[in-house]
Amino acid sequence: MSLNRSEKEAVITEVTGLAAKAQTLVMAEYRGITVADMTKLRSTARSQGVSLSVLKNTLARRAVAGSQFEVAADTMTGPLIYGFSVDAVAAARVLADFAKTNDKLVIRGGAYGGKALDVNGVKQLASIPSKEVLLAQLCGLLKSPISRTAVVLGALAARKGETAAA
Repeated sequence: MSLNRSEKEAVITEVTGLAAKAQTLVMAEYRGITVADMTKLRSTARSQGVSLSVLKNTLARRAVAGSQFEVAADTMTGPLIYGFSVDAVAAARVLADFAKTNDKLVIRGGAYGGKALDVNGVKQLASIPSKEVLLAQLCGLLKSPISRTAVVLGALAARKGETAAA
């Protein structure tokens, strides 16, 4: 069923709004995926804050024109599902994790920070730890020298206490 002009304009407006808020776009070919698997993917994506859309490629190209995702317009061919996310790695992680368990979903590419990503770029983006994990690692790195210094000073104080007692 084809869309009339006003419906197409509404779709373009909606996707343009998604693209304006998003940091990452990931595109994957979904040919052959069952409805149950697609429902599972959409549920997982929704819980991670990823907006998944099946769009006509011409509408998708028009929607991302002038945005940072315009660089990926060349790879918008075939039956694609588009994942937009505000979190820089969420869309890549959701689709890459699903592609590991379902060989029918084939990642085609994406865009992040105004640069087009190929399949390997999307997989590398998906392998980046979450913001919370990165902050925890940073805190650990900042705390490490201080705690090591405290241990050394404690050992020196204990040694001085032993020599003073003897």
